[in-house]
Amino acid sequence: MLFQNALLFLPDGHFRLGDMRVNGEWIAEIGEKLSLLPGEEALDCGRRKLAPGLIDIHTHGCRMHDFCEGTEEAFEAMAACYIENGITTVCPTSMTLPVERLEEIYLAYARWMEKNPRGTRMIGINMEGPFISVAKKGAHEEKYIVPADIESFQRLWEASGGRIRLCDAAPEIPGNLDFIREAKDFCTISIAHTAGSYEEVIAGFEAGAKGVTHLFNGMSGFSHRSPGCPGAAFDRAEYAELICDGEHVLPSVLRAAVKLLGPERLVVISDSVTPAGMPEGTRCTLGGEEVVVRGGRAELPDGTIAGSIVNLLEEVRRLIGFGIPEETALLGCTRNPARAIGAGEIGELAAGKKADLLLLGYDYRPVRVYRDGVRYS
Repeated sequence: MLFQNALLFLPDGHFRLGDMRVNGEWIAEIGEKLSLLPGEEALDCGRRKLAPGLIDIHTHGCRMHDFCEGTEEAFEAMAACYIENGITTVCPTSMTLPVERLEEIYLAYARWMEKNPRGTRMIGINMEGPFISVAKKGAHEEKYIVPADIESFQRLWEASGGRIRLCDAAPEIPGNLDFIREAKDFCTISIAHTAGSYEEVIAGFEAGAKGVTHLFNGMSGFSHRSPGCPGAAFDRAEYAELICDGEHVLPSVLRAAVKLLGPERLVVISDSVTPAGMPEGTRCTLGGEEVVVRGGRAELPDGTIAGSIVNLLEEVRRLIGFGIPEETALLGCTRNPARAIGAGEIGELAAGKKADLLLLGYDYRPVRVYRDGVRYS
């Protein structure tokens, strides 16, 4: 198939007018003006923006389903919800639960993945707990939080069929640095839900952690004499996640953080939870905790933020409204998260990459969505 007259969002972070040829599930060729081959289908994009499909490496669920339900019904409902919003790849994210329950969930996910399911590609698990700090637990259940344990991790790795892409750890917890050194050979390690000082977080990076989970949320604070986890992230992280709904982090702080991270290290995440996409007042549970949609966000009964209720494309629209360049916002949802999880085959419009595509309307809403060259909307 030949996409013609498109504003192509290229890996260098710029839009260029041109054509792109897709052969099956792969991008075959990009050029200023490509000739139509005999029998080839063509689409005139009308100078609309054509971007890689969005990638959300931190999302728990949406539309009243959660990854930790551990059922095919939940997985399929989530995959359908994401794809219609231009999100072609996600890392379904687990909450802090007993290792035995996580093992059941991961086994169910692995069995489902063997069926090569339709919809959004659930490329691998983001294991947010249980190796975090009680002091910064957020919506995670305290009774299930434990020190990091490589044997438990390997048990879960086997259950998932080797499909854990991310694992979080709080570096200040005794034994967690040793865990980071061992687990970094299996997946990307991210610093998360930590009360650690600047120095303790730096030690986590030196042990092999690469990123920081939802910067500013669930971590030590940032000040001019106590830079904490955010300061360490700005100095040393290869990337940092940011929830960009404007609720978890205010727009003024988002603008400052994006300037410090630059377009190369920003990873936009939704951290969406079960009631994402649902109306005000919706109630449900998340990791065993009651959650309510209140004031445009998901909250625990005490007002603690429990997660986002918006999707990644909505966050792109909001970032643009906050004054962030659209190119920076898109890099944070495509190329950068792909690199963070070592998924070199996705996230870029380039020959040899997967044909995961998002054709955007002038209002930044999906016109067409493709995954592996197959149209979904």
